[in-house]
Amino acid sequence: MMLIVGTIPIKDLPLTLGRVRAEGEWLALNGHSIPCTQGTGAMISAALAATDYLKLEPPQVLVAGDIGEGSGSRQIYEYLIQRVAELSPQVLALHYCVPDMALMRRLCQSIKGCAKAPILVADAGSMYAAKAAGLATEFDLFTPDATEMAFLADPDATHPAYISKHLFDLDISQTPKLVADAYRQRSAAKLLLVKGAIDYVARDGEVLATIAEPNIPELEAIGGTGDTITGLVSALAYAGLKLDEAAIIAARANRLAGRSATITPATKVSQVVDHFPAVFQELAPQKEETKMVEIDVRGFSCPIPVIRAKKAIEEKPKEVITVLVDNAAAKENVSRLAKSEGYSVEIEEVGENFCLRLSPPKNR
Repeated sequence: MMLIVGTIPIKDLPLTLGRVRAEGEWLALNGHSIPCTQGTGAMISAALAATDYLKLEPPQVLVAGDIGEGSGSRQIYEYLIQRVAELSPQVLALHYCVPDMALMRRLCQSIKGCAKAPILVADAGSMYAAKAAGLATEFDLFTPDATEMAFLADPDATHPAYISKHLFDLDISQTPKLVADAYRQRSAAKLLLVKGAIDYVARDGEVLATIAEPNIPELEAIGGTGDTITGLVSALAYAGLKLDEAAIIAARANRLAGRSATITPATKVSQVVDHFPAVFQELAPQKEETKMVEIDVRGFSCPIPVIRAKKAIEEKPKEVITVLVDNAAAKENVSRLAKSEGYSVEIEEVGENFCLRLSPPKNR
């Protein structure tokens, strides 16, 4: 599962864990209504749009109300510290909690108890706490904006509020240097997606990609449009994309949705989210140019998955075949069949399912 965690600026919202559904400009969660105008709500909305389109299980979310006093944040930390190993999410995306270095250290220690290490994503307050606690390198992805990038690169800063000197003299062209500085100081996650007028994807101090088109300056004026990128990349990682590819697609999709929505500074982020399905459809043809046969045998036990895979191998011997199964026995049996026919097999976990990509021998 994918688990999104963060606070909501509603004072009396109790600690709540569950699946969400969209209801216009609100998210419905266990009888509570959560605004998706910005912050954690916007991040959840974007992730939900992506999982709906990709036919994946919607994200689980863990939220609590907090208006800066810290009580909701502490409840979230303590709950995760006690339960994260039991929950064992595939993707754990942490958004805003009041930064607490001691609790972040305890959480990271608890995460090591998961049966399989989750993909760890952090933004906002969770990212600040991870950096300040010296735990940045344990995370797979940080998604800072340009000012937060200056915070990550500043060895003396423990919170972006402490680096006000960067707010008015920050030159976005300095982002590659800040990226290099952050990695040199071990204050960056394994991958960075720096959000701004130009989006940067970086690893090990090197910029892998820049995304500047379409250029939609109005996105910068709309609260929550940076949070939507974090939600998108988390969902795409959950879908099995490599993290750098997920980051590039998320940044581009956010821009395309802004253009499609014909946004102005008065546009609500929910209106941008509404355009994600059409954007995904636009991007879909770019994902796979190879001819492919798709077999969905979820809900079937063997020998049905093997029989259908064998039939596809015999009828389409030169094409890549993807087989979607929902149990380990089918995964092993289809994989064994394909290898016996000379196919190479790549297996990805997609939610609670397995996607097997069967590639034919090159001499066919």
